[in-house]
Amino acid sequence: MSNTHQMNFSEPVAVLADIHGNAYALEAVFAHAQAQGIDQFVNLGDSFYGPLDPGSTWQMLEHRDIPTILGNQDRLLLESGVEWQNVPAFRASVSALGKKGMSWLRTLPATRLLDGDVLLCHGTPGNDCLYLLEEVSSGHPVMRECRDILKDILPLAGDCSLVLAGHSHFPGSLICGGRTLLNPGSVGLPAYQDAIPPHAMESGSPHARYAVVLQVDFGWDISFHAVEYDWLAASELARQNGRDDWARWLLTGVA
Repeated sequence: MSNTHQMNFSEPVAVLADIHGNAYALEAVFAHAQAQGIDQFVNLGDSFYGPLDPGSTWQMLEHRDIPTILGNQDRLLLESGVEWQNVPAFRASVSALGKKGMSWLRTLPATRLLDGDVLLCHGTPGNDCLYLLEEVSSGHPVMRECRDILKDILPLAGDCSLVLAGHSHFPGSLICGGRTLLNPGSVGLPAYQDAIPPHAMESGSPHARYAVVLQVDFGWDISFHAVEYDWLAASELARQNGRDDWARWLLTGVA
């Protein structure tokens, strides 16, 4: 897998994020996009960590030339100490990726600029643990004010017209300061709960999510997709691996 990518955004590009080792969902998303004639992809990170199938996920990504960045839970696999060896999902992910997969992760940047006009980041450009589009102090996602978003993307975004971000698993888009901002939602985990601050992110259904972007004369054309796949099998795998919470989130898209 190369770190040098030529992208043509005048043709549709599928935007993936937050796969979290859900090989069932990823396979369905690839098939759905390719059935529409889409053969260009970008990946906004958090590709492997979770109680599912990181090994099969790596096999699907390994031979595709997809511009990819690190997510916060990709960094967890690279940076965490021996105390994480007792966490089953951590141990299974590192083992499934093996030396080759872990070496590939180490080559990935935190952000990436494509064609001088499209910025890829996981959370915000400066912090992969922060949400770019949403604030969650109420316990559920609410769109942030543009002035606050612009503080997070400037000057790191340069003059780019499109910023692609993941992390929240919550699909959405808006235009701020003449820039289009997009979160495609999560390929592999449609809902979750987090503790700081206490909040729930919910897509409302178990579908695998991704988006398609296309540069047009007046800006960016965006479409969001919710793809059916075998979420029963994914949910059962999470349950077998000791994560009943993931099993419920995968089955319902509700947290």
